Amino acid sequence: MILGTLIILVVVLAMAVVAMVASGFVLFFSWALVGLWVLFVLFSLYFFRDPTPRVPPGVKLVVAPGHGKVDLIDTTEEPQFMGGRCQRVSIFLSVFDVHVQNAPVAGVAKFFKYTEGKFLNAMKADSAVHNENALIGFESADPAGAKVGVRLIAGLIARRIVPWVTVGEAVQRGERISLIQFGSRVDLYLPVEAKIRVMLGQKVVGGQTIIASFD
Repeated sequence: MILGTLIILVVVLAMAVVAMVASGFVLFFSWALVGLWVLFVLFSLYFFRDPTPRVPPGVKLVVAPGHGKVDLIDTTEEPQFMGGRCQRVSIFLSVFDVHVQNAPVAGVAKFFKYTEGKFLNAMKADSAVHNENALIGFESADPAGAKVGVRLIAGLIARRIVPWVTVGEAVQRGERISLIQFGSRVDLYLPVEAKIRVMLGQKVVGGQTIIASFD
């Protein structure tokens, strides 16, 4: 009888210990989930931040359409809106950059085309050739009639391009025109006579940093 009661006591104590460990694990797991949720909320608020740009005054200026780093400046062919040879300034947006895009010039949206494609890593400048993208063409009011194109390019993580401007709509320089969710790229097309005023590797602020000018 003594041995039996001892066994029962040991079993009860073991069950109590297991229950305590289990409850501690459940409590720890619950707090871990709360912590992860808080981190997710903070990251979402940080990622979808939408600061108001300090649009520079002046005439015949072109501002950055996106926030990020300039990693390509070249001459290329863009037949759909620019009509052929033009200059290109490509801006890479990491997941830590603002992902709202801004109108590079004041004028009217004259062209829009959404092209389905792949979702390759947007860190590669040639992703514009293969990736899903949207091209918006603006006819500038200053200088009058100048064509300026903005290509919004999806990336490996970015799977959704949300345009906020329609063909025929007038915009002001620096006005919000679109959103690309998560890391991506924005290409700016300029006439060959535009004077580029940024350098490779430069960090730019959408709607604020002067990319080029028409002298």
